[in-house]
Amino acid sequence: MNRIAALAVTSLALALGLGTGPVAATAAENATTESAVTENAAVESARASYSCSPGYFCIYSDWNGGGTRCQWSDKQRANTADDCSFIQRGKNVRSVWNGTGHRVQYYTKTNYNSRVGSTPAGSGGNLQGSYQIRSFKPQ
Repeated sequence: MNRIAALAVTSLALALGLGTGPVAATAAENATTESAVTENAAVESARASYSCSPGYFCIYSDWNGGGTRCQWSDKQRANTADDCSFIQRGKNVRSVWNGTGHRVQYYTKTNYNSRVGSTPAGSGGNLQGSYQIRSFKPQ
């Protein structure tokens, strides 16, 4: 009789244990999905606030994508002052958005001299704000 009771208890425990496994896995998957959705919403919100066309590298004269914007669809630019009004006026770059499909590295001097930083594809943000971006190219 002890064997039958032990077998019944073991079977019950095993059945309950297996029954909670998929529930726990589903909860973990839901948490991962919710995290990804939240992260995607944050990226979309940042992208919208920076007003940078997809496929372009954008620089701004103010923080958080504000002020005057200059944007390029070219993969590289040897001299941003050629066609960026606020760089021509001597204003510094305060924020960037990289809407390209590659990391962009940028320089404080023309012709890719004096590298100061880089931004991964699909992201951006505020910079130190104490320099101009005078050239850029893919990393």
